[in-house]
Amino acid sequence: MYLEIVSPEKVLLSAEVNSVTVPGVEGEFQMLNNHAPIVSVLEKGFVKVDGNFEIPKNLKAEVTKAQDGKWHFPIKGGVLEMNNNKAIVLAD
Repeated sequence: MYLEIVSPEKVLLSAEVNSVTVPGVEGEFQMLNNHAPIVSVLEKGFVKVDGNFEIPKNLKAEVTKAQDGKWHFPIKGGVLEMNNNKAIVLAD
């Protein structure tokens, strides 16, 4: 699936990924390829991304790679839309 993580300042990620886990207001949930369409409000936490992509050098100070190999993007909240195998996170 294709994932974009966008903040008011910049695009944090725009890449093909294997999975994405987000902090929904009713708990964390994961999306894989061909997930059903969904719109969800996100709360403070981490967008956890699994995939084979490069993190731009200017973002390496802002994101961390966990022991499980997933990249963790911190967010203060936001909105997620998943449709037609494309997920867009509008993050605060």
